[in-house]
Amino acid sequence: MFWYATASLTPAALLALACLLGGPFPLLAVLSITVLVFFMDKLTRHLPASQTCGRTLSLTLAAVHFPLLALGVWALGSADALSLLDKLLIFTGLGLYFGQVSNSNAHELIHAAARWPHRIGAAIYISLLHGHHVSAHLKVHHVFAATAQDPNSARLGEGFWSYVLRVLRGEFAAGLRADNAQRARASANPPIWTHPYAAYVGGGVIALALAYLIAGLKGIAAHLAIALYAQLQLLLSDYVQHYGLRRRLDATGKPEPIGPQHSWNAPKWYSSAMMLNAPKHSDHHMRPARPFPALEVTPDTMPVLPHSLPVMAVVALVPPLWRRIMDRRARKWQKPVPPSGRDAAFLPS
Repeated sequence: MFWYATASLTPAALLALACLLGGPFPLLAVLSITVLVFFMDKLTRHLPASQTCGRTLSLTLAAVHFPLLALGVWALGSADALSLLDKLLIFTGLGLYFGQVSNSNAHELIHAAARWPHRIGAAIYISLLHGHHVSAHLKVHHVFAATAQDPNSARLGEGFWSYVLRVLRGEFAAGLRADNAQRARASANPPIWTHPYAAYVGGGVIALALAYLIAGLKGIAAHLAIALYAQLQLLLSDYVQHYGLRRRLDATGKPEPIGPQHSWNAPKWYSSAMMLNAPKHSDHHMRPARPFPALEVTPDTMPVLPHSLPVMAVVALVPPLWRRIMDRRARKWQKPVPPSGRDAAFLPS
């Protein structure tokens, strides 16, 4: 677990020092989650699958997340000793860290069978004003990934910015429908305050209220900006990891079982360690309960991205470049069946 802890906790330590002390630490924090990761991935190294559960590290990262978020709100909202450049670097570092590390850790925790780890993972998403992702991910994405019924699965030819506008609407509504349907099946009518979306929305309001107590209106603005940046990182991951891959439908319209060919993988060792193996995505979809240290990639059966997940996320911000790199690769992993319905509209001519 040494490399997982090193890769995921080092940026957090540098970000905390950046918020408290300024000086060289804001720049070092950003470099630790960008340039350092890029060059460490270039080293020829492999982290073998392990049967350890990694729960201690996940809970440690959760314990780090909440004070770091509060510290970031304070630094951006009321730390007058920090320069504008310092605050811009801190904002960038926090957005990248919460988007890539905290989101990955929350994702790991919400898949836990135990109640409290699951709740802690949900609380991380709620603190980033994205609590509805819990329901949308577990009850929609893992059921309908790589189909038109999943708003978070990007279609072939769909640019990232168009995808963002679609998902911001579709994910919230899809999770709400799934929760409503589950509650409708309950034998007794559950009280409204037990609705998951009451926690998601109410928790988000509480998070913003705490930001106000920390740094006033500037604190609310800082929290909103950090949360939006972190959400953008999460949507980039979803976009990259399912772009253009579709499950076949049978004669009744039912999709085939999720398989290794329905998710993109990026098993670069250091970025994978930093994101708790989230880039090893096919294995996760086939075995959602498998802990992150045990996830594996078999390139012969699983689509592999040409670069690490962070690098491909940057490429995705430029849709023409992204399509030039990815469309032909996505087609190679599709079985030769003609597209139907609205998916056909996203096939490049």
